[in-house]
Amino acid sequence: MKPVAIFRHFPIEGPGYLATFLDSHSIPWQLVKVDAGELPPASTDHFSGLVFMGGPMSVNDDLPWVEPALALIQQAVTNDIPVLGHCLGGQLMSKALGGIVRRSAVKEIGWGEVSVADNPVARLWFGELPVFEAFHWHGEEFTVPENATLLLSSPYCENQAFAMDGHLALQCHVEMTEEMVKAWCKTGAAEIAANSGPSVESTEAIQMDLVERVSALNRVARRLYEKWISGLGVT
Repeated sequence: MKPVAIFRHFPIEGPGYLATFLDSHSIPWQLVKVDAGELPPASTDHFSGLVFMGGPMSVNDDLPWVEPALALIQQAVTNDIPVLGHCLGGQLMSKALGGIVRRSAVKEIGWGEVSVADNPVARLWFGELPVFEAFHWHGEEFTVPENATLLLSSPYCENQAFAMDGHLALQCHVEMTEEMVKAWCKTGAAEIAANSGPSVESTEAIQMDLVERVSALNRVARRLYEKWISGLGVT
């Protein structure tokens, strides 16, 4: 089987629980370290799927890897190679598919409830789950591209996820591990301190009941990832 390409844009925003999930299903994967200067490949030929992780930058920034990433997503969608995006990755997918990425009205940082949309596509991905607690860390948001379907919303961000066939874009983070949450709190402490309001949690609040919260999030992620890997080709 061809490996899944996982694009990392920032050192502490790696695949997290997704790596554990893929390993448990014996699905090979290859990490592309964009943060270390690696550029996305020009072709999807060597991969069964593409995964784009998060990062503090904007897809609207003038960065050398953005346009190649957008082109690769477009190629993958054309060739029915499943694409999965987390936060920045979801924003890349939106922009590549004709959507718009813009600054959010407020930053959303920490744990927060998201509601599953009441439509058949959302049920394919989430089953009968009506709401769950997701992890958030974003200051921008995406629009849902034409021909895609909204899956999730939160009180502070209407578009939290969309799907188009076997492709899934998430604004929220479902890939979190305990280690990742702690690392993000340490690295992002100044950002949290500089932003206040109901959409931003303190580092102390974020790390409260962490084992239980991450475990619950892993269960949601597992369902999503199981649906997503069903579209991977085996050669």
